[in-house]
Amino acid sequence: MTTLIEVTVPDIGDYSDVPVIDLLVRVGDAIRAEDAIVTLESDKATMDVPSPLAGIVREIAIAPGDRVSRGTLLLRVEDAAANVVPTAQAGPTALPPAPAETGNHLAAPSPAPTLPANRPPPAGAVRAHASPSVRRLARELGVDLARVAPADAKGRISKDDVIAHVKMAMLAGAGTPAPATAAAPFDLLPWPNVDYARFGPVERRPRTRIQKLSAANLHRNWVLMPHVTNFDEADITDLEAFRQQLNAEAGKEAARLTLLPFLIKAAVHSLQRYPAFNASLDGDEIVEKRYWHIGFAADTPNGLVVPVIRDADRKPLREIAAECAELAALARDGKLRPEQMQGGCFTVSSLGGIGGTGFTPIINAPEVAILGVTRSAIKPVWNGREFLPRRMLPLCLSWDHRAVDGAAAARFLVHLAALLADFRRVVL
Repeated sequence: MTTLIEVTVPDIGDYSDVPVIDLLVRVGDAIRAEDAIVTLESDKATMDVPSPLAGIVREIAIAPGDRVSRGTLLLRVEDAAANVVPTAQAGPTALPPAPAETGNHLAAPSPAPTLPANRPPPAGAVRAHASPSVRRLARELGVDLARVAPADAKGRISKDDVIAHVKMAMLAGAGTPAPATAAAPFDLLPWPNVDYARFGPVERRPRTRIQKLSAANLHRNWVLMPHVTNFDEADITDLEAFRQQLNAEAGKEAARLTLLPFLIKAAVHSLQRYPAFNASLDGDEIVEKRYWHIGFAADTPNGLVVPVIRDADRKPLREIAAECAELAALARDGKLRPEQMQGGCFTVSSLGGIGGTGFTPIINAPEVAILGVTRSAIKPVWNGREFLPRRMLPLCLSWDHRAVDGAAAARFLVHLAALLADFRRVVL
C-alpha cells in the first residue's frame, strides 16, 4: 500500500503569511532528504524549506505567489522508507540574519529590475544546487542559476560563481551598445537605438581604452555592491593654516603640500582604528589587511585612473606629497605601470580643486569603502557662545553594506573628521 506523507511548513519563528517565491520540485520528481523543495521570502529573510524524507513527489499543494504559514500543506510525498511516521514537518534551512535598519537605510538590497520567473523547471531540466543566500543573490541580480557554471566538483553553485557569471556577461557587452533587437544583461530592455543626427549636428569620437575599462569596472562595482553613502563635515581651519605654514617654511625644492597627503594620513589612521574598512570580501570570508596602501583618483585626459601610495602608514607627509605628484604626472602622460595601480585598500577621491558640495563616489572593488571630498567653504559655526567663521570640508563616505554597517560608517567618518580638525591626533 502506498504511503503518502504530508510535508508542511515548519516553525519559521515570527514569520507568517510568507509568500512562496520559488517552487523547486514538480510532480514525479524523486527527492532525497534535505533536498530543497520550496523557497519562501519575507520582507527581511529568505529560506529554502528542505524535505524531511526521501521519496517521490505525488502532489503539490501550493504555487508561486501563494502565502503560507506554519502548518500549511506544501507537498504529499510517496514514502521511500517503511519507518517514516505518517506526518512530517520539514526543518528550514538556517535563515540569514534579518537586516537591521541603520538610519534611513535598510540592509536589504533593492530587487533587480527584472527577476527570473518563479516557476518549476521544465521537464528534463537539472535543478541548480545552491544555498538560499546564493539563490537570493541570483534573484536580485536577475541571474538564471541554470546558466551558471559551478566551480565546485560536486556541482554546488557559490556566490563567487554567480558573481563570475555576471562579470562575464558584463564584459561580453562592454564597450558595445546593445543592438535594438538584443536583450542587455539581466534581461533589461535593450539600449535605445537612436539616429541622433536626425535632430541636429553631431560629432562622433571613440571612447578611450581607459574610459571603456573604467565604464566596465564602475558598472560592475555599482551593480554588485550595495552602496550607501554617509555625509559629514570636517573643520579644517587649523589644518589649512598649518598646511600653508609648512609650505611657506619649506624651500622651493620641497614637495608642495596639498590637502591630499593629509587626507591619506587621516585615512590610514581611521583604517587602523576601524579595520573593517581595510578589508575585502572573498566568497564567504572577510580578508582584513595588515598593510595600508591608499589609492587616489587621478583625472587624466583619457579618463579616470587610481594610482596607489604603498605603505602610506610608514611615509611622512612630504614623501606622500612627492609620490602623489609623481604618480599624477605619470597618469596624465599615460605612463602608469599596472603595479602602480594595484593592491589598494582604500581610495580617496578629491574634487576640491574643481568644486561641488557633495557626491556619492562608487567603491573601487575589491575595496569596501571610498572617501570623497569636495571644495571647502567658510561657514558660520556655533561654538556654544557665538558664531565664528570656520573652513568646513564636505566628506562623503561610500561603503559596501555587505561588509560594514551604518553605525560603523558613522563612527569612521566622525573619527576622520576629528583627525582633520586637530591633526595632532594622527600621532596618537
